[in-house]
Amino acid sequence: MGTSRERRNQWAGELNDLIRGASGGFLFGIPLLYTMEVWWVGSSANPPRLLLALLLTFAIVFMLNRTAGFRRTRDIYAIDAAMDTVEAMAVGAVCAGFVLVLLQEINLQTPLNEALGKLIYESIPFTLGVALANQFLSGSPQENQQESSANPGSDQGTLHATFSDIGGTLIGAMIIAFNISPTDEIPMLASAVTAPWLLLIMAASLHISYAIVFAAGFANQQKRQQQQGIFQRPLSETIMSYLVSLLAAMVMLVFLTS
Repeated sequence: MGTSRERRNQWAGELNDLIRGASGGFLFGIPLLYTMEVWWVGSSANPPRLLLALLLTFAIVFMLNRTAGFRRTRDIYAIDAAMDTVEAMAVGAVCAGFVLVLLQEINLQTPLNEALGKLIYESIPFTLGVALANQFLSGSPQENQQESSANPGSDQGTLHATFSDIGGTLIGAMIIAFNISPTDEIPMLASAVTAPWLLLIMAASLHISYAIVFAAGFANQQKRQQQQGIFQRPLSETIMSYLVSLLAAMVMLVFLTS
């Protein structure tokens, strides 16, 4: 019984580490995915250059994993950091590939060398985000527990807490999307997408948002969940955040595009 419980806890911790790493990858890597110059560089890169990019990424992420990484526990031995580096690069590649497929920059008609080049170059910022997720975005369980015990209830009114959540969502949307909205990539991608594919993009956005806010275990997660806002439930808050982000995107597109 004890062994099976420990094994389940181990798998749960591993899944949480992977979700945290992937969430960090999305936060760091999304802006560069909307840069056609990176697509072009990846499409025209030759195998030696791609191999060099992989080696440089491995070296940088290896050094980060010796000091930061995406796991709660710190690695002591170089072999552990090397294994975490390979895992971080794999997570970054999967996340980058997933978004490139959603954006239809990789499809069944894309030549293998072009798809591989785009994937390797676009996975670099994702991998760095995975490696930095725990250091910059995660709070320790002890800190979260102290915050929870120090502030068991909310001293803000429900309406004030709701406006606070909406304001935080607007700020986050502006920070992530402000350098994307005025670019030519947005109308180019929008003109090529179909209605069913657009629904798939919306579903993916909702799932990624839920993972970042409620599953990744980032700093102050328990404190945020204790706020007494109107939408203070995982499903309603995720949908509300998505609608607020759509409003922010519309405003940015109106003011930043001709």
